[in-house]
Amino acid sequence: MSVVKSPLSEEHRQITGEALQGALSDLLDLSLVAKQAHWNLYGPRFRSIHLQLDEVVVAARDYADTVAERAAAVGVSPDGRAATVAASSGLPAFPEGWVKDGRVVSVLVEIYGVLITRMRARIEATEKADAVTQDLFIGLTAELEKEYWMFQAENQD
Repeated sequence: MSVVKSPLSEEHRQITGEALQGALSDLLDLSLVAKQAHWNLYGPRFRSIHLQLDEVVVAARDYADTVAERAAAVGVSPDGRAATVAASSGLPAFPEGWVKDGRVVSVLVEIYGVLITRMRARIEATEKADAVTQDLFIGLTAELEKEYWMFQAENQD
C-alpha cells in the first residue's frame, strides 16, 4: 500500500526507492559504526578522534533523515529498523572490542571509501529515474567525500 502518491512513474519510483533505501541503510549503519568507534577508542589521539566521531554520528543521522524524507516524498516507505539495516547495509563491519586510534581512523577510511563508491553508483542509477534524488545524492556524496578526506589526512605522516 502506498499512502503517498509518487510524482514518478512506477519504474522510476522503484529505481529511486531502491537507491534511497540502500542509502538509508548505509547511512544509519555509518552512524552506528561511528558511535561504536566512539565508545571503544583508545590511544594518544583519543580526545580529538572521539569528538570527530560524534560529528560523524550527527552528520550521518542528518543525512539519513534527509534520505528517508525524500523516500517518503516519492511514495516509498523508508525502513530504518535495526534488522533492515543489519541485513542490507553494504558497509564493512567495525572491529569488536577496544580499537586503537590509528586503527579506528583506518577502518573509517575504508568504510567511507565503500560508502562513497555505493553512493556514486546511486547517483548513476537515479540519473534518468529522478534528477531530484540524484541531486540529493550528489550533495550528500560531496559531504561524505569531505569527511573521507579528513579521515585520510589524519593517518598521514
